[in-house]
Amino acid sequence: MGLPTDYKELVAAYGPGSFCDFLTLFLPGAPHESTDLTGPLPARLREWISQARRADPRPGPLPGPAEQLLVMAVTGNGDYLFWVAQPSDCPEDWTVAVNSRLEREWFPFDGGLAEFLLAVLNGTAAVPQFPADLLEHGAGFTPRTHRTPPSGTTPGPASGHRSMNLREVREWARANGYNLPDRGRIPSAVVEAWQRAHPDA
Repeated sequence: MGLPTDYKELVAAYGPGSFCDFLTLFLPGAPHESTDLTGPLPARLREWISQARRADPRPGPLPGPAEQLLVMAVTGNGDYLFWVAQPSDCPEDWTVAVNSRLEREWFPFDGGLAEFLLAVLNGTAAVPQFPADLLEHGAGFTPRTHRTPPSGTTPGPASGHRSMNLREVREWARANGYNLPDRGRIPSAVVEAWQRAHPDA
């Protein structure tokens, strides 16, 4: 299957990493299955979507047939970004759709991946699944030179910390007097405090 030119140019220009420390593109042959564009996860997600459609008597509308939804990015909150691969042999015409943990509500975007990222990072597209404070620290890209962590984790610093489970960090923060919402970015001050409290993590 061919892939959109804008995706290939993004991957060539940026390599592995995340936008706003939140959105990670899948890469062909990535070292971790959770972000491997050519691994088993894309087909598995399509099957889960199909099963959810069969199980729900009143499902919300899909942005396209399940077999033409190709996952290509994940967020720190477990949201997935899909290409709506229609027609399958014309990748330049593929659009983008966002789904939060494979729930019923989808956010369709009438444009390609680069156009979607530009709209999100300059604040002209408000994706309901994304945290309101996504751009609080500006629009940036953080290269990743080590193993890509699974969905729902965030990488520790290069000093060798293990990947942090977001749920674990939130639970620790609340137990220590920090007021955090269930979703959205965890402030860097909280992450640093968790790291100081877990020097061997």
